[in-house]
Amino acid sequence: MERLSNGPNIGQLLIIGFDGTEVSPHLASLLTKIQPAGVILFARNIKTAEQTHSLLRECQKCVSTPLFTCVDLEGGTVDRFRSAIGPAPSPAEVFATGSRALFRKHGRVIGENCRALGFNVDFAPVLDLAFDASRSVMRSRAVSDDPRQVVISAREFLRGLSDAGVLGCGKHFPGLGEATLDTHHKLPSVEKPLRKLWEQDLVPYRVLRRELPMVMVSHAAFPAVTKEAIPASLSKKWIADILRKKIGYAGLIVSDDMEMGSVQDFASIEQSVVQHIRAGGDIALVCHKEETVARAYEALIHEAERDPNFARRAQESARRILAFKKRWMKSDKTAAIRRHAPALNPARVEKLARQLWEFGEEIRMATLARTGKNSAKNQDRA
Repeated sequence: MERLSNGPNIGQLLIIGFDGTEVSPHLASLLTKIQPAGVILFARNIKTAEQTHSLLRECQKCVSTPLFTCVDLEGGTVDRFRSAIGPAPSPAEVFATGSRALFRKHGRVIGENCRALGFNVDFAPVLDLAFDASRSVMRSRAVSDDPRQVVISAREFLRGLSDAGVLGCGKHFPGLGEATLDTHHKLPSVEKPLRKLWEQDLVPYRVLRRELPMVMVSHAAFPAVTKEAIPASLSKKWIADILRKKIGYAGLIVSDDMEMGSVQDFASIEQSVVQHIRAGGDIALVCHKEETVARAYEALIHEAERDPNFARRAQESARRILAFKKRWMKSDKTAAIRRHAPALNPARVEKLARQLWEFGEEIRMATLARTGKNSAKNQDRA
């Protein structure tokens, strides 16, 4: 077997973030060395639509394989394009319309914005159930406590993204619906047995297992399932045994950001990225510091050289990622969208902004109409 450290494949196990709005010499050197699976941008990287498009293009020039160019764009509180294009409605706002057509249009509008700026992966939709326990944390990101309704909303959103040539990602497996702490800062512990999780939180992943290009694993702990307070992102029980085998998910498995406080309090960056891959994950996200990215990369190389079993596990994921990219890039829809993609210029950006504003107005009017109908029904019953 080819040693991972002898070629670019080890970098396929990472999606990386960085500071700045342009490719610095240091970042160019890091990208060239690591050859990552992808890059992820945040609001700190995005000033204008044109600058963002250029930044992603310059990143790709440093990497020989097609990059996953990623962003978190759900709408509402998680909206990286707010300043560059305009605000998008939140998932809860769109869900309140009750319209499947608008669920899909939400995905398509967000997808078209992503594609226009150069992104091909949106880490959305959220599949967490909107239980009371997590309301203060999730707010308008979660849409319903009924898993069947979450499936309907997510399925249409994913189809809308796909219409625009953008890959979606279900998150945050196995579910943050009853997590009372924000994983950005602390490790939440969800005291819920597998039987209840299977009947509730895991339903969207079970039903959509063939429709999700990617699944993001959270850093929450589920001690009733794992018998220890380990983040799900580092758990073989959750990733290999339940998501891969029991649910039968065959797509790409990515971690949430390994620089979050919840996982950093549990393990070092070196330990966490290695353990995520060892547990059956395909890609670890390291989203902020270039120095941390370099440490994660070196840890993967060191472990692959030290442990043949880990090297085989890592190679399995690297092959899966590269095969996925090859299939996706050659698909008829992707090729057609790439071929007919309009140029990004001020007129195009203005058109995107106008479309986004009009969609927001459509959501507002649809919600008012539905509220009015419900009020009339309640009066009739009275």
